[in-house]
Amino acid sequence: MKKRILQGIFWIVIYLLVTLGPLIILLIGPRPAGREFWRDLSVALGYCGFSMIGLQFILTARFKVIKAPYGSDIVYYFHRQISLVAFALIITHPLLLFVFDPKHLRLLNLFTAPWAARFGIAAFLFLVAVIAFSIWRKRARIEYDRWRIWHGLLAIGIVVMATIHIELRGYYLNSQWKQVFWIIYGILWVSTLLWVRVIKPLYLLRNAFVIEEVIAEPGKTWSIRLRPENNKPFRFQPGQFAWLTAWDSPFVDHEHPFSISSSAEDNSTISFTIKELGDFTARIKDLIKGQRVFVDGPFGAFSIDRHPQAKSYVFIAGGIGITPIMSMIRTLADRADPRPLTLIYANKSLENTVFLEELEALSKKVKLKVIHVLESPSNEWTGETGFVNSQLLEKYLPVGREANQLEIFICGPVPMMNAVEKALSQIGISLGDFHSERFDLV
Repeated sequence: MKKRILQGIFWIVIYLLVTLGPLIILLIGPRPAGREFWRDLSVALGYCGFSMIGLQFILTARFKVIKAPYGSDIVYYFHRQISLVAFALIITHPLLLFVFDPKHLRLLNLFTAPWAARFGIAAFLFLVAVIAFSIWRKRARIEYDRWRIWHGLLAIGIVVMATIHIELRGYYLNSQWKQVFWIIYGILWVSTLLWVRVIKPLYLLRNAFVIEEVIAEPGKTWSIRLRPENNKPFRFQPGQFAWLTAWDSPFVDHEHPFSISSSAEDNSTISFTIKELGDFTARIKDLIKGQRVFVDGPFGAFSIDRHPQAKSYVFIAGGIGITPIMSMIRTLADRADPRPLTLIYANKSLENTVFLEELEALSKKVKLKVIHVLESPSNEWTGETGFVNSQLLEKYLPVGREANQLEIFICGPVPMMNAVEKALSQIGISLGDFHSERFDLV
């Protein structure tokens, strides 16, 4: 735990240094004579915003060493929020110029403006497009794979246009070492792009997986079992996820994230359990034995192995959110773990409940207590009904809930996770003792 905290602090410091690097460079050494404070402030804000945009490539490049202290969902959440901060800094850059010297408004005329201004405007318009497409993608029903392609192309356009804008202005590149600094920045971004688009796909291509089995589950859900083609063990922590590419090359942006559902104790094969929720997931049942697929992973911090000190575990799952939790329970069973386990499993009906029979068998293998909560049960159902709320949690959570001794894992639809987290806080569970994973990465 202490090591992860130190790693997290280290990467935050690195991020701040890289973000503020252009500002430090601007302040150090000679500056153009006769420049007003507001003009220097405008340039400084633009530099910082541009640095944040450039760092977005690294945040989404899936470097495990960077994401390990936080978890992928936290990093992607930060990626979304910091883009808005970068946008605010970048738009303030020209606004300051317009407010303090209105003659700069003429730079908005693309027909008469110098090329530096034209590239700056183009970079800004690309940034607006990236943010707008991300915010309204679901409302506009833009297909995910198509959105990813355009998102990447527009992001590259932003960096290219902004770099040309900076080079053409050149006011703060008046020394060789400052020019070297920006060259290093450019190399950093290009290297990241090469890693994402060339090196990583080549690695995945050489380390493909093959389909071993496709199993039909209740509720239009399918489990697929994969084997590494080179028989190299695939090691992961129970509860982690990976990106799956099928029917396409890893060079194509047609990958999707899924939680691993198999036990981490068996690294000769891995399994995903996938519910039909879209175009890609609807085709999972069409995979055939021997078909090559590609797996990029594992990722995520949603795992019991990050909290080995716990005296007991509680799992709260909604629908297909059982998948990473099933990996954790299966792993604990394979390890013959003696600690008490509680699973609160919410579904619409018993007929659509995945892993129903296996959970019953596992409850005889380990100290697992399963509580099914049904939203639309049959008339014969005598168990819990409705939703997971504070009253139900009070009823089934273990007594004597000491801090850092009871670890709770939540996975399911976002509204359900929000409601459960609020209920846990209401009954006195500390924030550090419950953990959730969200796959809403866009």
